[in-house]
Amino acid sequence: MRGEATVLHADLDAFYASVEQRDAPELRGRPVIVGGGVVLAASYEAKARGVRTAMGGRQARDLCPDAVVVPPRMEAYSAASRAVFAIFRDTTPHVEGLSIDEAFLEVGGLRRLSGTPEEIAVRLRQRVRAEVGLAISVGVARTKFLAKVASAVSKPDGLLIVEPDREQSFLLPLPVERLWGVGAVTAEKLHRLGIRTVGELAELEAATAERLLGRAAGAHLHALARLRDPRPVDSTRRRRSIGSQRALGSRPRTADELDLILTQIVDRLARRLREGGRVCRTVVLRLRFGDFVKATRSHTVRPTDRTSVVLDVARTLLAAAGPEIAERGITLIGLSLAQLSPADGLHPELPIEWGDDAGLDTVLDSVRQRFGAESLSRAAQLGRDPGWSTPVLPEHE
Repeated sequence: MRGEATVLHADLDAFYASVEQRDAPELRGRPVIVGGGVVLAASYEAKARGVRTAMGGRQARDLCPDAVVVPPRMEAYSAASRAVFAIFRDTTPHVEGLSIDEAFLEVGGLRRLSGTPEEIAVRLRQRVRAEVGLAISVGVARTKFLAKVASAVSKPDGLLIVEPDREQSFLLPLPVERLWGVGAVTAEKLHRLGIRTVGELAELEAATAERLLGRAAGAHLHALARLRDPRPVDSTRRRRSIGSQRALGSRPRTADELDLILTQIVDRLARRLREGGRVCRTVVLRLRFGDFVKATRSHTVRPTDRTSVVLDVARTLLAAAGPEIAERGITLIGLSLAQLSPADGLHPELPIEWGDDAGLDTVLDSVRQRFGAESLSRAAQLGRDPGWSTPVLPEHE
């Protein structure tokens, strides 16, 4: 035996839509779409009709005309995430957050205190249902990769344990899309080569996979296909970057619309920096053009947590990409703040000078912390769809 299945991957089901159905009983059992212009989330009832995340709102309503479309409530989703992560940490000290709605948990060594990994997973799911009111799917396996695949296969509202002696029989027949890192482009490339299952990829020599897919990607995917994933659950790792993005659909976007979306993303990420006592040195703009080609633009600055500084850099990067956007269109815009470090070296910002951006940030943060994130908005955002992006998970130290 190659070790015990002690890694849990816990993933909330259709998270945003499930929170909406939890809080509004009249929505339960009905198809629910979160977000208007672009689908941020869809309930399983809507997914059964073909609705998918990042789909344009019009296409989604054509597929599911009786869907209930609701505006996103980011504060409600963040509160639900915090409640679930509190249960994770009460289950084991070894928790590695992946996003706002999923995490790895290492439960090895807890057998005498808490029972077998399966018993721990059963209780975890029961607690999330009873205490937070949400369904969560859990995969249990020897490695993080297999646990993540198992939770996905178990959805919705399922539990799947992959014991070491049946890892191959579980993984190899699955489609290559199940491999961590295989997106639409890589899947299409593999399909053209006649490779449709994980087992078919595993049959290749490592050098062949690297030649076909590129050295790094080929080595990574071939290792996963052959059940090699040595990464432990890391509960001490601090995030090196934070980011968020918005899928835009296929319709053309004006420069003003893109600037508004970028401003909304920057506002929230800069506030996240300050809440975590961090500063960033690099601003990274991420774009996906109309032909689905991805591009990044970045710029490094002196360590900062100021909204105005980050926004100026982001706008400059976006302006530089303007000709390509005009020619090719744009379907996604995102921003990452990288090279994070503690803000210990920054001087206190009080007393407040109203002409000072740092003082203004402090005041706005205080108001939003007390009265909610939507209590203050830029004038340009009034009356606009607040469902601007997928939030990132707050840092879990």
